Amino acid sequence: MLREINFDGIIGPSHNYAGLSPGNLAAARNAGATAHPRAAALQGIAKMRANLALGLTQGILLPHPRPDHRWLASLSTDYATAAPHLRAQALSASAMWAANAATVSPAPDTRDGRCHLTVANLVTMPHRSHEWPATLAQLRLAFADPTFLVHGPVPAPFGDEGAANHMRLCAGHGAAGLEIFVYGRSGGGFPARQHRTASEAIARAHGLDPARTLFVEQSEEAIAAGAFHNDVVAVADARVLFTHEQAFVDPAGTYARIRAAMPEVEIVEVPAASVSLADAISSYLFNAQLVTTQDGPTLILPEEARATPSVWRWLQEHVAGNGPIRRLEVVDVRESMANGGGPACLRLRVVADPATVDPRFLVDDARLDRIATVIEQHWPERIEADAIGDPALIAQIESARAALLETLDLVGLIDS
Repeated sequence: MLREINFDGIIGPSHNYAGLSPGNLAAARNAGATAHPRAAALQGIAKMRANLALGLTQGILLPHPRPDHRWLASLSTDYATAAPHLRAQALSASAMWAANAATVSPAPDTRDGRCHLTVANLVTMPHRSHEWPATLAQLRLAFADPTFLVHGPVPAPFGDEGAANHMRLCAGHGAAGLEIFVYGRSGGGFPARQHRTASEAIARAHGLDPARTLFVEQSEEAIAAGAFHNDVVAVADARVLFTHEQAFVDPAGTYARIRAAMPEVEIVEVPAASVSLADAISSYLFNAQLVTTQDGPTLILPEEARATPSVWRWLQEHVAGNGPIRRLEVVDVRESMANGGGPACLRLRVVADPATVDPRFLVDDARLDRIATVIEQHWPERIEADAIGDPALIAQIESARAALLETLDLVGLIDS
């Protein structure tokens, strides 16, 4: 009964463009722009509907309480009197990018036969460093069944950014997989966010077989170009690894190690001569969801990929040439993209039996209808850059989240 479930982060009512993430070129470029939280959240709902239409199992993770008053209190301040940069960091809706929620090792890969999840510490960026307590509360509720084991974060200073720097290859989702942890050392002027020490600690905690666990270094040029997470330049699903030529420090050696551990792997490398690193990152070609449907491996891509000539040309040629990826699906997540997160950023993949997951975290079209109604009625239509100190806006943000939790029968998470 094991299957891959995509848990998408519902884009929160405080979604705004504060430009808090150095190395994330889209976030920096759009700093100060007007955000549209209602449209952003509805775009996320539409993406989840498209996944359901493809026959995928869909889950949700919820917006965090914002502003984060507890975090501000730990800094001996409050929202009314905090410095502007602390206000912005306390209000961030970045938990919507569920790929950074945790690292997941499915039961077939682990020593004790349970699915292990380690919540990410996200210590590199102040606005994300305070996410993990609320994420952990949700994970421990959603995955309370004894077939799961949810771990607390790796301690600072060893940065861990979750599934965005982790890939899994397998013959089938219920079979033992090859887990690949991608870490960085340097990104020129930008920080490398994933530490090898953190990745190694997670592999030990999850009880992974060293023979089926790889640690791979992300290239400095990729980080410097704006690939702040590995999932901006590489993604994997089942037997397929889809990657840019410049994703890793040693591509040939990496591929050889993967093939040695999993001979049946299909590696699809996009040459830099066909798609530049800049085009790959600006279009979020690799931040697509690579999923398995009845039509075969399918890429769920942002509109920006279709709008980038080099990217769309390469994709069309690959599909026409009978390559491993057989289908392309395009979705509109432009509000998330403008803040630096594509389709893959918005989801956390968990291989599990859906019957073992708290049903409040799983959705169908009817449940998405209920969520969309709350968003339409309560989410702010727009947030201007200079509005984050407006008490009326803060009251609307807090009441909007409370309305969602009440609708989903999750009021117990009101302060988590």
